[in-house]
Amino acid sequence: MPPVTRPSRADYVAWRTVTTRWRDDDAYGHLNNATYYEMFDTAVNAHLYEATGLDVRRLPQIGVVAETSCRYFREIGFPRPVETGLVVDKVGTSSIVYRIGLFQGDADGEGAVAAAEGRFVHVYVDNTDPARRVAPIPDPIRAAVLPLLRG
Repeated sequence: MPPVTRPSRADYVAWRTVTTRWRDDDAYGHLNNATYYEMFDTAVNAHLYEATGLDVRRLPQIGVVAETSCRYFREIGFPRPVETGLVVDKVGTSSIVYRIGLFQGDADGEGAVAAAEGRFVHVYVDNTDPARRVAPIPDPIRAAVLPLLRG
């Protein structure tokens, strides 16, 4: 198996700092894996809220998570903050593929490369339909994510 290349800060477009909390660490003294996913979700949805100025939960079409994954490269944890880097790999008709890098530490030192990287896929569905059928990405969301697109 070839060595895994750890993403660097240059691989991401939008940034947000997340404060770690005492309760985020698990019994082994590092960030609990569920907390990584909370950070991914926060990075994506906070960007959408800020870039659109809308409550994305109230749109006629909403993004539901269809897929997530995480590659762990090194331990991170409380009490140091985590910087989340966000980039979009693909914008389709009804889906968006995000990558989120988690960085902890000095940007010139251990924090120069990601401690973890997540993949997060939103599929848009009709929020007014009880069956939640797949729907096109709303224009304000598309406009908010296109500047994050790399590829």
